[in-house]
Amino acid sequence: MAEAFSAWMLVCGLLLHTVSRHGAPAKKPNFIIILADDIGWGDLDANQGEEKSNNTPHLNLMAEQGLRLTDFHSPASTCSPSRAAMLTGRYGLRNGVTRNFAARSVAGLPLSEVTLPRLLQEAAYHTAMIGKWHLGHNGPYGPTSRGFDYYLGIPYSNDMGCTDVPGHNLPQCPACESSEGTRLQRSARARGGCYSKVGLPLMENRSIVEQPLDLWTLTERYASAATGIIHAARQRGQPYLLYVALAHMHVPLAPPLHPHSGDVYAASLREMDRLVGAVKSASDAADKDNTLILFTGDNGPWERKCQYSGSVGPFVGKWQTSRGGGSAKQTTWEGGHRVPTVAYWPGRIPANTTNSALLSGMDIFPTLLSLAEVAPPSDRRYDGIDATNVLLRGEPAAREFLFHPNSGAAGRFGDLQTVRTRTHKAFFITGAAQACGGATGRQQLHDPPLIFDLQRGEAEETPVQVEAPEYRAVAERVARAREALLWDIATDESVSAADYSTDASAAPCCEPTRAACRCRADAHADAHADAHADNRLKEQHADNDVDVH
Repeated sequence: MAEAFSAWMLVCGLLLHTVSRHGAPAKKPNFIIILADDIGWGDLDANQGEEKSNNTPHLNLMAEQGLRLTDFHSPASTCSPSRAAMLTGRYGLRNGVTRNFAARSVAGLPLSEVTLPRLLQEAAYHTAMIGKWHLGHNGPYGPTSRGFDYYLGIPYSNDMGCTDVPGHNLPQCPACESSEGTRLQRSARARGGCYSKVGLPLMENRSIVEQPLDLWTLTERYASAATGIIHAARQRGQPYLLYVALAHMHVPLAPPLHPHSGDVYAASLREMDRLVGAVKSASDAADKDNTLILFTGDNGPWERKCQYSGSVGPFVGKWQTSRGGGSAKQTTWEGGHRVPTVAYWPGRIPANTTNSALLSGMDIFPTLLSLAEVAPPSDRRYDGIDATNVLLRGEPAAREFLFHPNSGAAGRFGDLQTVRTRTHKAFFITGAAQACGGATGRQQLHDPPLIFDLQRGEAEETPVQVEAPEYRAVAERVARAREALLWDIATDESVSAADYSTDASAAPCCEPTRAACRCRADAHADAHADAHADNRLKEQHADNDVDVH
């Protein structure tokens, strides 16, 4: 008996020693991804010089308490391809998404693709999404079929449907048609970038809860849903992924404006920042030391929207703008894909730090899986890298090359036409993107490629001379890397192909017999919305009187 007791005590001692040495089993971390839409690198106050505009105080605080990533890039320069690459860790040439899906799209992100939320869901995470999906909204392509337990948001961009009180846009779009219509009206496509037949839907899980939605109250609804998800996860004691894909800063902008207030874009930035602050406050109150918050953007500002587009900071793409045309969204100039990015995790990410590691939105996929100790499927090839050491230990990234795909400017959609290596950047094709005012630079092929040294000129104004030894060394390195990647993709048996076919019946419509597919939860909501619409129309008329130049 004594020997048995002694043996039991020995086992207990070993167990206690093990726990004291290694600590209790670590909790799985929570993840909050906040993705801004069409945001410029220079929109973040912390990225500006000494003269700050103070439009993003909550993000500024998050940067002071965390890490600012200054050389972080969206995987593409437009919506759907960027989001697909972020959620799969793969270039569009692999995951099949090389251009945007439409309101009338019948499909979306190929079903053969495995998403980040699906893998975390299978690892016992609660997964929730709020905001813009834009990867297919019909049947198995919606967010709740691709790994999210809960969804509330707009299934695509907030300009892909009409509203009763339109936000600020260029050109300014009309309100939804009010006369009773039929399902046949949905076959009409947008004219001049404006939709008048189908209302912009707000969806919860698989159901439309409001159509057309009220843009002017959307921020409040998103903030309420996000904070509710965070508090509910705390009560359950379950790790979670919360993906908040903002409508900000995509047009139409619908910020709260005081009469004669002036800058609509700045007001939208401040509204976005308050939403970020609300999410951060809820997270800090719930599980501060065990939650990584990552704020970033899906692409740069939509330059053709002029006063309703953001700031690229010093990354103005002067070589292109001096020849006409845009150098932001849809392009592979820095302004199109270098996005403001902040990472925050108290106790894990050193406070008030900056890192210039070359990173991409594709890196979110392997990094979060690594932190959650979840292995990605081994039956496919990935393009993102694990940036854990960059975030937690301030190390430089291990990436030598980053490829930028065409996202609607010159060339074919998805082509990897620009290559970044260290501080150099090589362009094989330029032009064909619209600037403010309507000018479009002509498409130009570059053989040999244009090569810029970003360390010598962030504005991408003066290329390296072809005759220089520096040029030859970079050009050879880029050519080898580009050929190797294209061959790797060509021989990748896991490459997917997206179906971009459209059909009028695919557009979300909760009540086909009513104009703009109009429906709301109840009559009280209708009356409230009508009163709110009247007030907003009066405010807009007052604003328009002020804004005329």
